[in-house]
Amino acid sequence: MSGIRLGADSFSTYEEGIKKEWIIENGLGGYASSTVIGAASRTYHGLLVVAPETSSGRFLLLSSLDEEISINEEIYKLATHKYPSTIYPTGFNYLSKFIFAPFPLWVYQTDVFTVKKKVFMIHNGNTTCILYDIRSREEGALLRIFPLVNSRNFHYTTHSEDIRFSQKADTMRVQLESSNGFTFSLSSNLKYHFDPKWYYNFEYDAEKKRGLAFQEDNFNPGYFESKLKLGTSRFFVVASTEDVSYFTLEQVDELYTREVYRQNLLAFNSRLTESFALKLLRVTDSFIIKNHFSGDTTVVAGYHWFSDWGRDTMISLPGLLLIPHRFEEAKHILNNFAKYCRKGLIPNAFLTLGGEPIYNTVDAPLWFIHAISRYFAYTKDFRFLSEIWATIDSIIDNYHKGTDFGIGMDSDNLIRQGPQLTWMDAKIGEWAVPPRAGKACEINALWYSALKTASNLGALLGKDISSYEALAVGAASNFENVFWNPETNCLFDVVCQDETENQVKDPAIRPNQIFAVSLPYTMLSPEKEKAIVDRVENDLLTPFGLRTLSSDHPSYKGHYHGDSVARDTAYHNGTAWPWLLGAYVKAYRKVHNYSKDSLEDMRALLQGFDMHLETAGIGTISEVFDGDYPYLPGGCISQAWSVAEVFRAYVEDVLGIKP
Repeated sequence: MSGIRLGADSFSTYEEGIKKEWIIENGLGGYASSTVIGAASRTYHGLLVVAPETSSGRFLLLSSLDEEISINEEIYKLATHKYPSTIYPTGFNYLSKFIFAPFPLWVYQTDVFTVKKKVFMIHNGNTTCILYDIRSREEGALLRIFPLVNSRNFHYTTHSEDIRFSQKADTMRVQLESSNGFTFSLSSNLKYHFDPKWYYNFEYDAEKKRGLAFQEDNFNPGYFESKLKLGTSRFFVVASTEDVSYFTLEQVDELYTREVYRQNLLAFNSRLTESFALKLLRVTDSFIIKNHFSGDTTVVAGYHWFSDWGRDTMISLPGLLLIPHRFEEAKHILNNFAKYCRKGLIPNAFLTLGGEPIYNTVDAPLWFIHAISRYFAYTKDFRFLSEIWATIDSIIDNYHKGTDFGIGMDSDNLIRQGPQLTWMDAKIGEWAVPPRAGKACEINALWYSALKTASNLGALLGKDISSYEALAVGAASNFENVFWNPETNCLFDVVCQDETENQVKDPAIRPNQIFAVSLPYTMLSPEKEKAIVDRVENDLLTPFGLRTLSSDHPSYKGHYHGDSVARDTAYHNGTAWPWLLGAYVKAYRKVHNYSKDSLEDMRALLQGFDMHLETAGIGTISEVFDGDYPYLPGGCISQAWSVAEVFRAYVEDVLGIKP
């Protein structure tokens, strides 16, 4: 499978090195992640972050491994850390290459040695393996590896007075138990030496910029040590919550080969061969996990900090699971969300892995119906369609009659909802950013498409679909009159009533209207659909996504940075989102009659992400980008719907591979 290769010019300084991050996942919600130079810049960075079976959330256990090689009384320290007003050590100066294919590999070089270091995780296990191939050109060299450990929720920092560790050690392994109840082990083919101490005042630059806690201490229980022979020596260190005391070098090698094979099998099963598509395919696997409480397959919305979100899952499902031909897992996910359906609503989110669902969403149930239609298009699975039909019917019935959060159909057959229920749901205190209570244009585009989808799928099952058709006709007859803005030649974003019950129409130009063109069933004339796409192209399109607000609006924020208030203010007021390009590409090709020129335009737009794969989250796509040049990435370094919709649009709408 295609990989990413970076040379020393990509991390010649500390500041450049921490801009590039890597992450690998274990299929359980856990991961290993850091910057390419090994310096943690987030509380979320660590070589072993786990989602334990005993509690909800994710926890950092192994922060880093600090390697040093001593030769002729000179010590070469390969680690890099940030402390107050200093960077020490500066091991990135020895780093000559970073390769991600399919797992991270570092090459450190001096005149007297070369170190190749590989990191991978065992799929469906809370185990991280680190392999070392070290070529020494001098006799008498000595390798030492210092593990820095912790035991905390990955959102927070900790200090030496907050936690205690006890350890049970033998020749080549140590078991650590923390005072907050976590037990994990480090095992190696190097000799372990008990030598406990604390390292103080690490600083995490990314958290500092975000206005969050950014200093902490890490515990060093001891170190692993071995002499290096002249020529090549091979070592491993394994960190795990499981019993790894029996691991040998040969077994770790075999596990690495198995994980590479699993990655390659995903590519083979997808039947894709095009290079850019294969790069995106590799990262789709990272978002598919098993919930450790229920055993259900689900989708992590983004790394590092998101859990599973209903809206993100349904939008991402075609790209993450259908194009890669992972149909059984797709069906499992759809069944799981159907199981949680309440009053026609599927969960908006499980805020922590293993936590309870919350239901404050108006669009997730409508995207759920869309996802079912795409699953059926790929599989023609009539049995599943019959089994899931009751959930589809429940969603439509509850939207028609009214359900929680002020969601319901008005006399004009259009859907209204309460505040903070669409995907633009940022909130600062009681201030909605932006306020979108009322009738939102994309919700009603989704409503109509869901009605037509239910009508067509229901007909295949022999159901009475007359009520769906009647509702769809009513919605279509009123949509244009309610939402069309002749002054801007596009759609009003939201229509609502003010305190005196006068109708207010928001003329802000936002990307939500693109779904009135891109969804399978739409209500506007070809001329008006073309006008919408032209407006979105002119006012909202950037190389890496659609802006959430046109730049001439007084509320526009072109940069997503600063503390939580600054970021939440910009989040949906100008920040560009890659996932929206999926709808844009589909709409653009449609209104340009699927011409050859439109194909090449969209190919070039999506392939522009190829260079992004070498920045921010290596090999993946960020959550958001600045709306203004130079369109810097922000938010999560790896976002499910960013990857899924760019991937889906490229495969289906550019390569033309679709059911």
